[in-house]
Amino acid sequence: MLAIFDQLVGEIMEVFMDDFSVYGDSFTHCLHNLELILKRCEKTNLALSWEKCHFMVCDGIVLGHKISKQGIEVDRTKIETMSKLPPPIYVKGIHSFLGHAGFYRRFSKDFSKIALPLTKLLEKDAPFQFTTECTIAFVTVDQNH
Repeated sequence: MLAIFDQLVGEIMEVFMDDFSVYGDSFTHCLHNLELILKRCEKTNLALSWEKCHFMVCDGIVLGHKISKQGIEVDRTKIETMSKLPPPIYVKGIHSFLGHAGFYRRFSKDFSKIALPLTKLLEKDAPFQFTTECTIAFVTVDQNH
């Protein structure tokens, strides 16, 4: 996909794997840029999944983050789902929880420090003892998002 849009990436669009976003300084500018991109898609026979396309929006969910004029934020629906999870009772659950929580670590102050009791449970040959310290870490990580 980068080869198709090589001169346009960073100027009027961003690409990640098989997703892309087109932008502009104004509605008219954005509309013009979108036209350029759609013509390029047509010229190169790049098929778009129209069900997944969103046109001329001011904000939206991109790669699990809410993007808007205010900047990048956490997708609240992902956080709400995570906050309903019970504390993990197996190592696999710790892995899963830390993976999901870690995705948003940039929004969480001192994430590594707070999650340390949970991370220690992942060490080789560490006994799985979900202590009070682990519970506090689990709740704090969950609330910090």
